[in-house]
Amino acid sequence: MEVSAEPKSWRDELASLVEDTGIIFSGESIGVLAPDFTAKPSPEEESESETLKDQIKGFAKAWGEMVVELGRGCRDVLQQTVLTEDSYIVKKTKGPLAEVSEKLRYLNEFLPEDRDPAHVWPVIFFVFVLALAVLSVNSKHDSAIVMAKKVSLHPPSAVRILLPDGRYIAYHEMGVPADTARYSVIMPHAFLSSRLGGILGIKVSLLEEFGVRLISYDLPGFGESDPHPNRNLNSSALDMSHLADSVGVKGKFWVLGYSSGSLHAWASLKYIPDKVAGVAMLAPFVNPYEASMTKEEMSRTWEHWTRRRKLLYYLARRFPKFLGYFYSRTFLSGKHGQIDKWLSLSLAKKDKDLVKTSAFEELWHRDVEESVRQGNLKPFVEEAVLQVTNWGFSLMDLQVQRICPRKGILPWLQFMYAQPECELTGYLGSIHIWQGLDDTVVPPPMTDYVARILPNAIVHRLPEEGHFSYFSLCDECHRNIFSTLFGNPQGPVDTVDNTLTEEDGEEGLVQAESTAERDAS
Repeated sequence: MEVSAEPKSWRDELASLVEDTGIIFSGESIGVLAPDFTAKPSPEEESESETLKDQIKGFAKAWGEMVVELGRGCRDVLQQTVLTEDSYIVKKTKGPLAEVSEKLRYLNEFLPEDRDPAHVWPVIFFVFVLALAVLSVNSKHDSAIVMAKKVSLHPPSAVRILLPDGRYIAYHEMGVPADTARYSVIMPHAFLSSRLGGILGIKVSLLEEFGVRLISYDLPGFGESDPHPNRNLNSSALDMSHLADSVGVKGKFWVLGYSSGSLHAWASLKYIPDKVAGVAMLAPFVNPYEASMTKEEMSRTWEHWTRRRKLLYYLARRFPKFLGYFYSRTFLSGKHGQIDKWLSLSLAKKDKDLVKTSAFEELWHRDVEESVRQGNLKPFVEEAVLQVTNWGFSLMDLQVQRICPRKGILPWLQFMYAQPECELTGYLGSIHIWQGLDDTVVPPPMTDYVARILPNAIVHRLPEEGHFSYFSLCDECHRNIFSTLFGNPQGPVDTVDNTLTEEDGEEGLVQAESTAERDAS
């Protein structure tokens, strides 16, 4: 038995005889090892330590329970009042709903056997709507990424004239000069366009071939023209008349109206008919609320338009101030966009193919940039309101009618001495209309209405043509239009006086020869 070399103290000896109880004997005092734990807080301390997040969760949970109970209460009220067998709504809808349910009952075969269709189909419908909403948001986000091109502001470049009321109006001319022009054509532009629009893609060589001087101008507030404080179609016709006088138009001029620019062409036939030699219109717009339209004509016209466009027409007629919200989010947003999106249009196949071309897009973007250069909502709202409100006249006023003296003593006495003269009223000049049969912007029923009201108008119906396809970037189409209006091309007017007769010509030739001999001697 080994004996430790170092002697043990009496404390060590005592500790070896008993179990380890956790009591440590020190030199001075006896201590007890405390177990490792924290003191449990009191209920008051627990309530103080509750976080704001827990309070919000509890509040939301309580409100959720209240909403659920409220929904259950509303459901019970509906079941006990509205959805009873004697309810008027149930009587009216029970039959149709039963028929629809019977026709769609076969769809329940695709559901699991342990699922109630009344519970499953609402869930499927909700998920379907949610998926459509997500796809719509994503598509809008993608399109916003594509529309990155911003509207450029170009320096002023227009020639302007001063009107009698102190306003300036900007214009642009193409073709032959004023002193050699055989025909002068004035063109007011359509909505969201400018003087630079004109006939998109028209060649100067074609204008020279027919001796045409084409003058397009900015409507008040568009492009570089000053706004009008109280614009209407009467003032529009007067602006056109002043423009013709200021730029040196000799005699009468032709008016070319395209799309909604036809409003101002109609106004010229009403207010300045003595200055208009004739009018050419392509897809002419008329007031869709016109009282002389039949219900069928009006219905066939409206059915071609998108819901958004119908809403814009309704707002323009009833609440025009709300149009600014839509315009500021589209073509006045400072960015370029697709023409069908900006104007809420549905386009025919030929139009869709045309507007995607780079040539059309370049001309369209430049025209839009000029149209919105002032950044003012007012002219666009005014133009939209003019389209759908009272024009101050009706197309019925342009009908050619013969008015003879009425019966009475004075007309009878006049008849005894001379044949009574009947007076022709309305517009007596030429009216030519070109209408694409696939046009969904200004649909064919509008032109059918015009043809019924104005039987003297010559309508050229164009199969498979849309709103832009025949008018824009089509050399053959432009030639056909000019040939129809002006006949064979004769070129510009010769500045030399060629109006002498044959006898006068011979005398002039003899005088010229004698003068030459005298000068030679």
